[in-house]
Amino acid sequence: MSPRPKFALELTKILEAAGELADKQGMQEVTLANLAKKLNIRPPSLYNHFDGLPGLRKQLAIHGINKLYEELTQSAIGVSGTEAILTLSRAYVNFARNHPGLYEATLMAPDPEDWDVQQAGAKIVELSVKVLQAFQLEGDLALHAVRGLRSILHGFSALEQRGGFKMALDLDESLSIIMRAFIAGLEK
Repeated sequence: MSPRPKFALELTKILEAAGELADKQGMQEVTLANLAKKLNIRPPSLYNHFDGLPGLRKQLAIHGINKLYEELTQSAIGVSGTEAILTLSRAYVNFARNHPGLYEATLMAPDPEDWDVQQAGAKIVELSVKVLQAFQLEGDLALHAVRGLRSILHGFSALEQRGGFKMALDLDESLSIIMRAFIAGLEK
């Protein structure tokens, strides 16, 4: 059964609030009680939208993946090749910077094999494969390159979020140098 439009708007508002809570206080603070308090509603009301905390976390993960996809898509418009990879990389890292809790939610889906979570993530994989097409990568080789790209971007984001880059060097310049090395590898 399809949700009514009013339900979809309410769900979006709830997920936006949950994302704000995650960004400001961390994913550990995203509970039904804390979310209900933020929304000024009673916790049982949330059960109309989620199957408990696991349901909330799943929907928040999908919401975060969709938001990340939107930002990556916007970054890739009108660019290709090296520039597309560089802008996509900056967009990914900036998403993690601007939405640390929501980014964490994208990694915490209760069941990463869940079809809904997989569908949301597949869009990002497809976008990444398209961006890498300029390097004539096909099939499994393209997917290996996407894994490498994601590993670099997630590793960079995770280290930055945890204060792993204490040197007085520009982080965006570091990211650019790392990505240009990745691109040089693709070109070979």
